Order: sequence, then structure tokens, then C-alpha cells
Amino acid sequence: MNDAARKFDTVPARAEKTPLFREAPSNIEAEQALLGAILVNNDAFYRVSDFLKPEHYQEPLHRKIYEVGGDIIRMGKTANPVTIKTFLPADGKVGDMTVAQYLARLASEAVNIINAEDYGRAIYDLALRRALIGIGEDMVNIAFDAPLDMPPQTQIEDAERRLFELAENGRYDGGFQSFNDAVSLAIDMAGAAYQRDGGLSGISTGITSLDARMGGLQHSDLIVLAGRPGMGKTSLATNIAFNIAAAYEPEVQADGSMKAKNGGVVGFYSLEMSSEQLATRIISEQTEIPSSKIRRGDITEADFEKLVGCSQMMQKIPLFIDQTGGISIAQLSARARRLKRQRGLDVLVIDYIQLMTGSGKSSDNRVQEITQITTGLKALGKELHVPIIALSQLSRQVESREDKRPQLSDLRESGSIEQDADVVLFVFREEYYVNNMEPRRTAEEVAADIKTPEYLAWEDKMTKVRGTADVIIAKQRHGPTGTVQLAFQSQFTRFTDLADTSYDQFSHDEH
Repeated sequence: MNDAARKFDTVPARAEKTPLFREAPSNIEAEQALLGAILVNNDAFYRVSDFLKPEHYQEPLHRKIYEVGGDIIRMGKTANPVTIKTFLPADGKVGDMTVAQYLARLASEAVNIINAEDYGRAIYDLALRRALIGIGEDMVNIAFDAPLDMPPQTQIEDAERRLFELAENGRYDGGFQSFNDAVSLAIDMAGAAYQRDGGLSGISTGITSLDARMGGLQHSDLIVLAGRPGMGKTSLATNIAFNIAAAYEPEVQADGSMKAKNGGVVGFYSLEMSSEQLATRIISEQTEIPSSKIRRGDITEADFEKLVGCSQMMQKIPLFIDQTGGISIAQLSARARRLKRQRGLDVLVIDYIQLMTGSGKSSDNRVQEITQITTGLKALGKELHVPIIALSQLSRQVESREDKRPQLSDLRESGSIEQDADVVLFVFREEYYVNNMEPRRTAEEVAADIKTPEYLAWEDKMTKVRGTADVIIAKQRHGPTGTVQLAFQSQFTRFTDLADTSYDQFSHDEH
């Protein structure tokens, strides 16, 4: 009791020394100086406009002046106290001054244009500090209130998301982008494609015929790779992921950061297979030793040396695997942001959508949950500016049709997969179905190698489709649809370009 009383006695003394509140960091004088410089010489605006936005100003009136002035300058007109005041409230007051008088005062006390960028950086840094304070306050308040619908893990993921957005060069503003900026980005993309191996606008899959149709994997795209079990969805995704990681060639940027010139850093969410199984597939593909032999240990000394050499090479490639099963879209997003921040990230692969869970309370409605997942993946791709390859199962109705080639309507559980996807690819191996249609022969026929007309017809059909696979481009926002025929080596689970490219799929685009 005495200790508690003593603590209360010390409160007033401490309160006298500590201010009752702290103001958010800001520098009104810097804002006034920069606006004055812009009003006197509009060239000052272009020194700061690439990073400084209206919302970075603390004072609301300054935000409005900067926004209106920027719009006028972009139109090729002169922004000064006379032209700007007509777009501001005429009856507004700044202390004892009218808005028109305030604008004239800003211009009369303008700083030199040479200092404009320094003032802009100061304003920008203070805005980031205020945003950090806001995130910190929200974290503390939510942690104290502990709402039932926001467990601690969800709060951590939300805080990570907001901090990542804040770290991404001011992308947290979420405002509109001028078409002028978009055109500049398009030109930069074309320049990068010109310099990149293969002349692709996107990241090469390592499969030439597929790249020819798609132009590579485009940034921010959600690419859905779908098929029935046994078609080779995971094999194709694994092949592409390895090809991209193996081709990784970093390039140092002007600010010291690293950017992929060719290939890229790949994050692979393997929700179905363990990381060891995935690694075995990749090793089998690279060494051309069947994965079944690797698992059984049925290998020669020469094979073992191949495996060791391959594993040493694979340790150097930037392919990162997460084997957490039943991961939620929020957890996946948080881990992807962390990977991009720590190691870099250029492509994300998810195997597969139906094994993920939503973040809300819609788990009893699977259609709503899949919608939430695909919408979240599309938003994540735009946020991280990376292509996302998401694998998906197809419904069983494919098996009941005579023509087993999949269609967009076969996408399972939700139309949102088709709606949110920028590209939809179907993997179809006719060999799989033809092989199951082998006519039965009696023991005597097999022993005497007697082949019925039905068996000969089946054998002829099997010869035509053996070792081939079709990748059907059923939807593509920025290119043609159609079919790409690939070679498939089932014993190595490997997709490659066909050695004979005389087929004419490329000359007949579907629209």
C-alpha cells in the first residue's frame, strides 16, 4: 500500500516536466518555402514532382496549392498567385490574411530554385515519419482493444503489409497515376525488353514456343495454370520456376539496389508436396535420372556424381520454397512481402489455389473463399509488381465429355478465377487419355504378338501423341489465345520445346 501511494505521489512531479501531448513532426516553413519557389519559377515543380505528392504536405491549404499548381503546370500554363487563387476558396482566411494575400506572401519570400529538391525531401521524410507514427498508434490501439475478429497473427500481417507499402517508395498513397507516367513506364518496359535476352517484354519461362505466344511472364499478371490430375501442372510450374531462377542475372541500379536483367528470384509455395519432393523433381529433370530411381536409391556411381554436381549448382540459384500446407491468403502475402524485402522477388508460384484458405469468415462458403483468394492474389501481384503463377484444379465434368480438352467453364468452384486471371493456361496431355483406352488382348494374342485392327488403330494414335503435351492459352488480356505444343518427358517430369517445330500452331491464332 505504501509503495502504491508513493507512486501516486510522484505523478504530479513527472507531469510537470513532460508535455501533455506531442505534435506530429512537420515543417510548415519548408512547405511555405517550396511552394514559394514553385510560384516564382515553375521549373521547381519538376524537381520534386516525381516523389512529392499533395498528401505529403501537413497543412491542408498547402496540399491544395501544390495540387492546383501541379495541374496548371502540367497543362503547359503558368502557375502563379494570380492563376492559382481562382481555384481556391475566395473567402478562405490564413490568420489575418486572405488566401490571395497568403499566395502573394509565399511568392515574395520564395527560396532559390536550387534548394527546392532539398525542401521537397524534407517534406517527404516528415510525411513518412507521420505515416510511421500512424501505423504505430494503430498497432498499439488494436492490441489494447483486442477485437475478436482480429487475432494477433492477423494484426502482425496487417502491420507488415502497411510497413512494406510504406517502404516501397511512397506507393502507400494509392492515388491515381497520370497517363503521362503510365506512358513513360510503357516506354521503359519496351527498352528493357529490347535489352533482355530473347527480346521479351516479360520474364522468360525458358520455353521458347510458350514465350513466343505470351511475350514472357508480364509483371503484375495473375497467370492461372489449370488441369486435371496427371496432366503435369506441377511439373510445368516447377520447370518454369527453375528456368527463371537458373537464368537469374542481377544488375546494379543507380540507387545501389539489385534488379534482375534476365531470369529472376522465385518464391514457390508448395502446398501439396514437401520441399524434398519438389527438389527431387527438379534434380530428376536436370540430371535426366528418373525420380522413381532417385527415391528408391536405384542409381549407379555415375548417377550419384551427377546428383551431387546438380545439387551444388542448385544451391546457388535464387529459388525459395515454402511448404506450409493450408496457408491463408494473408499469411502468403505477408511472407511474399518479407521475401521481397529480404532477398528480392521477381516471380511467385502457388501450387495450388484450392489448398489455400481465405482470411475472413467465409470458410463455410467455398465459392466466396476462392473469390477472396483470387482477388487477394491479383492485388498482391500489383502490389509487389511481380507475375504470380497460381495452379488450379479443374472440375470432374471434363472426364464425362468425349472431348477431354478443358474449357474456361471447367475452372473449379468459382468464376472469379477466370475473372481475376490475366492469363489462363490449360495443360492437356492426350497421351494420358489414349493410354487408358488401350484395347484388351488375350494372353494368347500377346504371346503370339497378334494385333487386332482396333489395337493397331490405338497403337497408331498412341504413336502420334506419345511424348507431347498441349498448353492451351484459353485467355490472355494482352495477346492471342491458341495452343502451344510441347514435348513432355514423363520419366523426368520435364516440359521442353518440340525438336520438330514444323507444326503450324503459331500461324493460326484464335480470338
